[in-house]
Amino acid sequence: MRLDILGSAAALPDPDRYHTSMVLTVGGRRYLIDCGNGATLQMMRANIDPTEIDHIFLTHLHYDHIADFPYFMISTWMGDRQNAPIVFGPDGTQDFVDHLFEGGAFDADIRARAAYPKRQANKHVLTPDIRTIKPGAVWEDDRVKVTAVYAEHIPREITECFAFKFEAEGKSVVFSSDTKPCAAVETLAEGADLLVHECTFPRSALEFRDKVGIGTSAHTSPEDLGKLASRAGVKSLIATHFGHFDATNPVLKTLLTHHMPIEKVGPALLDEMVQDIRRSYSGPLQLARDLSRHEL
Repeated sequence: MRLDILGSAAALPDPDRYHTSMVLTVGGRRYLIDCGNGATLQMMRANIDPTEIDHIFLTHLHYDHIADFPYFMISTWMGDRQNAPIVFGPDGTQDFVDHLFEGGAFDADIRARAAYPKRQANKHVLTPDIRTIKPGAVWEDDRVKVTAVYAEHIPREITECFAFKFEAEGKSVVFSSDTKPCAAVETLAEGADLLVHECTFPRSALEFRDKVGIGTSAHTSPEDLGKLASRAGVKSLIATHFGHFDATNPVLKTLLTHHMPIEKVGPALLDEMVQDIRRSYSGPLQLARDLSRHEL
């Protein structure tokens, strides 16, 4: 079993990180978790053929987790994909997809390309099989078993948010999605061989966001992540979905002005993050990097 992290950033444009997306490969079969901006190109860079992705798991419908989906679909159609993928996602996923392809945002592009026999022959792949999920068993095949629980990120009437557990080859990997510290996610992660958990902002930035009202503070601080990972007894931990607090790019730092105390922004916050996680968690720890590969 192998995990490729394609993107490890939160929602702003970041020249050093793409948005959230990961590929789990089990016995040669690939499972895509989220499809944030840059996912398709990052697959190519990781030597992963995007036309081989037949199972897609969307944690929630924030744009930084789904923005690359139409690019992925249309480019793999053009690349002679033969199977329409199965897409697992929260309530609203079907509506999201229905507005993209034929009769939707990319209708003119599709009609133009579908005028040619080669593109007409596999146009069915642009109608993915959408599976609306709820907590519990989500999928099982001869490679993996997938279970979902609710994460706690934004009001469920806007969009549900799910964490996923993949069990394969006698091991388990848990993906937290975006969430504040959450009992359901912690329970899902108990004894996991690998927990990939969001750690979007340091504590100071979460407090700043509460004060200025710029966005949700329903994320997990490094200190809280360390406590959760320790209580759950996870065997290894990857922190991800970084909210650009390590930025050095001057344009990105300007965009961050209203999101966190800008005088603190910089790579040193990564060291602070590790120190805060280490207050409670002593197991193997990595900070996610785009195009990093992890063997289990």
